[in-house]
This record gives sequence, C-alpha cells and structure tokens, in this order.
Amino acid sequence: MESRSRSMHKLTAKICSFLFLFLAHAAHCFYLPGVAPEDFQKGDLLKVKVNKLTSIKTQLPYSYYSLPFCPPKKIVDSTENLGEVLRGDRIENSPYVFKMRDPQMCTVLCRITLDAKTAKQFKEKIDDEYRVNMILDNLPLVVPIRRSDQDSSTVYQLGYHVGLKGQYSGSKEDRYFIHNHLAFTVKYHRDPQTDSARIVGFQVKPYSIKHEYEGKWNEKSRLTTCDPHNKRTVVSSNTPQEVEAKKEIIFTYDVEYQESDVKWASRWDAYLLMNDDQIHWFSIVNSLMIVLFLSGMVAMIMLRTLYRDISRYNELETQEEAQEETGWKLVHGDVFRPPSNSDLLCVYVGTGVQFLGMVLVTMIFAVFGFLSPSNRGGLMTAMLLLWVFMGIFAGYASACLYKMFKGAEWKKLAFRTACMFPGIVFAIFFVLNAIIWGQKSSGAVPFGTMFALVLMWFGISVPLVFVGGYVGFKKPAIEDPVRTNKIPRQIPEQAWYMNPTFSILIGGILPFGAVFIELFFILTSIWLNQFYYIFGFLFLVFIILLITCAEITIVLCYFQLCSEDYLWWWRSYLTSGSSALYLFLYATFYFFTKLEITKLVSGLLYFGYMLIASYAFFVLTGTIGFYACFWFTRLIYSSVKID
Repeated sequence: MESRSRSMHKLTAKICSFLFLFLAHAAHCFYLPGVAPEDFQKGDLLKVKVNKLTSIKTQLPYSYYSLPFCPPKKIVDSTENLGEVLRGDRIENSPYVFKMRDPQMCTVLCRITLDAKTAKQFKEKIDDEYRVNMILDNLPLVVPIRRSDQDSSTVYQLGYHVGLKGQYSGSKEDRYFIHNHLAFTVKYHRDPQTDSARIVGFQVKPYSIKHEYEGKWNEKSRLTTCDPHNKRTVVSSNTPQEVEAKKEIIFTYDVEYQESDVKWASRWDAYLLMNDDQIHWFSIVNSLMIVLFLSGMVAMIMLRTLYRDISRYNELETQEEAQEETGWKLVHGDVFRPPSNSDLLCVYVGTGVQFLGMVLVTMIFAVFGFLSPSNRGGLMTAMLLLWVFMGIFAGYASACLYKMFKGAEWKKLAFRTACMFPGIVFAIFFVLNAIIWGQKSSGAVPFGTMFALVLMWFGISVPLVFVGGYVGFKKPAIEDPVRTNKIPRQIPEQAWYMNPTFSILIGGILPFGAVFIELFFILTSIWLNQFYYIFGFLFLVFIILLITCAEITIVLCYFQLCSEDYLWWWRSYLTSGSSALYLFLYATFYFFTKLEITKLVSGLLYFGYMLIASYAFFVLTGTIGFYACFWFTRLIYSSVKID
C-alpha cells in the first residue's frame, strides 16, 4: 500500500509539473489577436496605412481619400472588426513607402493642382480643424508637443491637422495653408543578437511649405526648397503653401529612424502617460467618503433601529397594542402587493440584469488588459457580443419576478424584455445614423453592418431571452415572507420631504456624485478623441457606484415604509435610476463648457448619443436599487412575527 501511495504521488507530481510547464509555455506564447509583435530586418517594407479624418468640432469622421490627397495605384480597404466599423474607422493603404532603417529625405509623393471644388473641400476641413490619422504596425501616428509648464513632459496628439488658418503680415484677411510636408520619425527597438527590430513609436512633425523647382515639372524635377542631394530639408513653415483654386501643391515627406530603449511590450506607455493620477485618486476618495457615510446610515438602521423595532414588535402581546404601534410593521399586509404596471417593471429589471452582466464582464476583461487601445474596436465589439449573450439572464430575471407577481403570459413578457430597450436604442441610433449618412461621413454605419446588428439581435439575443424566460418561469415562484391583505390599506398623508418626486430626485444625487469625476475623463476620451485606458480606476468607481445605489435606496425605502407608504416597488427603481437625469444634465454642462461644437448636426449627434448613454445608466442603476430594496424588505419582514 505504501509503495502504491508513493507511486501515485510521483504520478501526480509529474502531471502537475507537466501542466505547469504547458501553462508557462502557453503564457509565454500568448498574444492578443492583432497585437502580436512583428520583427523587421533592415530594408523590409513597412506598411503605412491611413485612417479616418477626425474633428472634435464636428464629431463627423470622413475617409482619408474624401480629400484629394495623393492616392496609391489601387486603394485597398483593410479588414475591420465590428467595433471599428461602428467607430467610423476606415483603414486603407497609402502611397507612402517606408523601408526599415532606411532614412529618406524630401521624397516627392505627388503633385496636384487645385480647382475650385477641391480648394473648398480643403478649406472646410481646415476650418473644422480636421486631423489626419495614420497607422504603422498598429501604432497610431502622433504629434509630440512639449508642455510649457513642465520642461521634461511631452504630450502626444493623435494625428496631425490637415492645415491651418493664418494671416500674412500686414493683412487682416484669413488665409488657408495646407500641411504638405511630413517629417516622420519611426522609433524602433533593436535585438542585438538577430539585428531585427520592432517598431515602438510613430511620430510626425507637419510643415506647410510652398515648394519650388526649376523649369517645367516632370518626374525627374528636383525641388529647390527641399533637396536630398544638397542635404537641404524642411525645418519650418516660413513660406507656407496656400490653398487656393488653380494653385499647385507638391506633397513631400521625410522618414527618420531612431533607435529606442523602449521595448515592444511598453510601446504604448508613452501614449498613455497619465499626468493626472492624483485627480483619479481624489475621485476614489471622494466616492469612498460617500460610501462610508451611507454605510454608516445603513448600519445604524440595520443594527440599531431595526433590531429595536423587531424586538418591540415581537414582544407585543395583544392586538390592541399592535394597533397602537406605527411604523413599517403596520404595512406588512400590503408591502408585497404587486405594483401597477408590474409587467413593465419586470421588463426593466430583466434589461438591467442584462446590462449589469455586460458591464461587469467587460470591466473584468478590460482590467486584465484584453481591451487595451492597441486592440482597436475591441471594447465596442466585446460590449455588443456580451450584451447579446447576456440575454439569457435578462429573460430569467424578468420571468422569476413576473411569476412572483402571479403573471401567466411569460412569452409576451420575454418578447417585451428582448425588444423594448434595444428597440428604443436602435430607433435613436437609426435616426442619428441617417443624419450622419446625410453628411456623407464615414461614421455612417453601412447597410451590411446594420443588417448584422439586427441579425445578432433577433437571431441570438431574442432566442436567449426566451430560453432564460422559460427556465425562470418553470422555477417555483418566490414566496412572500408575509401574507398580502385582500383590501389595500389607505396610505396616510405624507410629509413634504417624503413626496415621491422629491425623494426620487434626492436619491439620484449621491450615486451620480460617486462617479462624476471619472465621468469627466470618459466624456473627454469619447468626444475629444483621447485614449481612455485606466480601467482599474473605473472598476473601483463602478463597485462604489453599485454600493452607493444599493445603500441610498435602502435608506430611503426604510424611511418610506416607516411613513406607512408601501408603494416601494417602482420608487426603489426610480430612486437610484434618477442618477441618469443628473448624468444627462452634466453632459449638457460639459457640451457648453468643454466642447467647441457649433454645427446643429454635431449637436444632435452629441445629445442623441448621450441620451442613449443616460437611458442605459438609468436601467443599470435602477435595477441595482430595486434588488437592494427587494432584499431589504424581504429580510426585515421575515424577521418579525405576524399574527
């Protein structure tokens, strides 16, 4: 027996060591799709791709070749994921020819002559401060800008401006100048053993220069303003290239290669450098103070007041003594009476569970780095897919609640759960997409993608909601801890501060207060075209939001029941859900104070998308508040003896 036991231990040890080595190897070889490193030898061709033109003034992206830039012989679209298409990304090849560690000086790209139409197009894009976005080895093109307040600090702006507006000395008339010379810098990290290199940086300094040449233009013409043979390069925009009809523009570029100590795994660090981490910590501390305050109130209610109430109620001997008492016990016969529009409440609770599951799983993936900015479009794709597959939980949650309310038509409920929230969002999205389409923007979702979204909705999400609804309805109904009276009790006149509208609006302030600082950074990343990557902070704030919503709803629900008002079902949902109203008001404040949007179409897009975000926030926070109150009422009424 002893030898057999020893041999078993050896076998187990071998299996464990094998599994450890396998997992270690798998971890070593694991890279996210599309972000695996690529090694380049000297002279290897580098693929420079162009992306959309973006503007924080209009929020309408356009494809690169919507302007008459130099095109390649054949324009080829890159394969894009669902998230990239919805973001308006249009990644295409470019005529730029880069060879690894092979510097270039003043390479002529092409020469064009503007007509009235093309000149107008360039002027409009310069007016709206559009930027050109490019990609090299999955790294976005950035313009390094040294901060004036900190000598050693450099910030990076995504993309370079198409051009700029200015005035000639002695003139007050605005002129338009185009950035027609680009000085690229490609940073690489070299492996001394193999001499191969990995790209770790892609920067540009744009210049506007009126190129000159001798004689008539042909393919062999040499520029006098920028000549690699005489080592003459562009270092300033002192003689800028004006944008006017019938004027010619010569596009040129330089490529410089710089060896860097930054390793490939850390190449995004410079782009994501966080100079405001103190503000995020302040946000966390601010939110934690709110949570501690509410937790103290909940603890006081649960440990002191409720304990005293339950003890006193259980010691009452006669019915006369019970009738003399006031407070939350007196409404025990009505507190679990099904609310008005109970079907709609079930639908919204189910949708909230679906949304909560999607956000929670997305956050966990993001915290572990699966949804980093290098995985372009990954965040939106993940959220859409998770929403679709979380439909099964939506159906289950709504059906369980519906059966508790003695409902019978679960199929009708499942259909409403599957279609109400997505239907409203899709209707708003469709109108916004039509507006974008009217502006001929690349941000308009193509018909094929729209069809794919509808197919995901009705082909996957709706059936999963029905599956969840079937399982939930087949389960035994949740039993109330106390019996419900046949005749509803009359609710006494309430104090002004217990007015439903007032208490609901008050209840939304603290959950919003817990997140509004982080909300600023999220809005900035969305509307000012910046990276948002601090998902660790966001996850902490999200957990604090969950706790705050639950606690404020429990506190206000307790005060409501003590006032002998038993209509808590909808009020618990709306109390924490009202934080969405403050979110929308803050988004309005942000629009007028931080953004420079002046066009009506762009304003409609902003408020349309923020309306969708606020609606989703309402469903999420409302569901958290409802379940907190549901647990609280069942807990306290199951603790007292009811005659």
